[in-house]
Amino acid sequence: MAEGGALLRRYTDKIRIEGSNPSLSASDPRGGRLKRFMRSCSTLSCLCAALASTPVLAQFPERAVTLVVPSAPGDEADISARLIATKLIERWGRAVFVENKPGVGAEFVAKAKPDGHVLLMGGVVTQTISPSLHKKLPYDADRAFAPVSLVAEVPLVLLVHPSIKANTPRDLAAAAAKAKPQLKFASSGNGSLMHMAAVLFESVARIQLEHVPYKSEVQAISELIDGRVTLAFPPLPEVLGHITSGKLKALAVTSAQRSPALPKLQTVAESGLHGYEASRWIGVLAPAGTPAATIDKIAKDVQHAVKASDVRHKLDQEGAITVGSSPAQFKARIDSDRQRYARLIQEKGITPG
Repeated sequence: MAEGGALLRRYTDKIRIEGSNPSLSASDPRGGRLKRFMRSCSTLSCLCAALASTPVLAQFPERAVTLVVPSAPGDEADISARLIATKLIERWGRAVFVENKPGVGAEFVAKAKPDGHVLLMGGVVTQTISPSLHKKLPYDADRAFAPVSLVAEVPLVLLVHPSIKANTPRDLAAAAAKAKPQLKFASSGNGSLMHMAAVLFESVARIQLEHVPYKSEVQAISELIDGRVTLAFPPLPEVLGHITSGKLKALAVTSAQRSPALPKLQTVAESGLHGYEASRWIGVLAPAGTPAATIDKIAKDVQHAVKASDVRHKLDQEGAITVGSSPAQFKARIDSDRQRYARLIQEKGITPG
């Protein structure tokens, strides 16, 4: 608009000079001035029409922003959302409300107005596993959302009962290959991330395990502690206490890099099972159709929030690995995980539990 204003002033000055004597006729030797004056008027009219039709983008945000968490209060997504919201309030000078909508959060955001004022703190399940696991969802995960920024990754951890002699993932894979009957792994249900992490382990290690699904992570962990199953892949924050107390033995984290909470614990890939990676990531998404300029602004401000020392410290304590990606990087991660889990779900014939 500033450039347009300068251009408009230049044309106005031009008309004021050339049109100082508009009474001249076209046949007058000096009539060339009149012709130039008329052309200037025509150009000015077009310029004014163009400037009038150019939309003026209001500064984002124009009002309060709602950050929707599709899970109950207290989990990593909720904690991350509240940490990020606090920093965005400081940066934007606008209210940022965190709303927990378990089970319906993704659908709610998918149907929201695409202007950036309603955002989703999405996760690996809603964005990558559910679209392949469920034949029909109330939203199209491929087209309903615009990735903004990957906030953090929460590693799972490969745990075994302390009675198991294996000390590395490769030791466990070797034992599983010889075991009769098959070793049992616990999960929080068919198609859960705990389940998919174990199926991926089977695929990479080329072994077969027996799946024992439970109704929750808590129940699965309890059964592992009691020795009713051999192994499990729960989120690290849920079992840090059990690891430090010696109730459970940790063999590796499932993320691509080590967790700040247990920096000496290797990753599954580091143990020699290359290509293995699974984590419960958390990221901000907007409704599809949100202007690119708005997406970029939110992404930069989320990245700024993630870099804050107090936010990083709190997420480190939760066992998370902070990221703060660009929209393109986040999209690439979603696409990669979706392809990986879609393949496993199809190969194993996994259905919702």
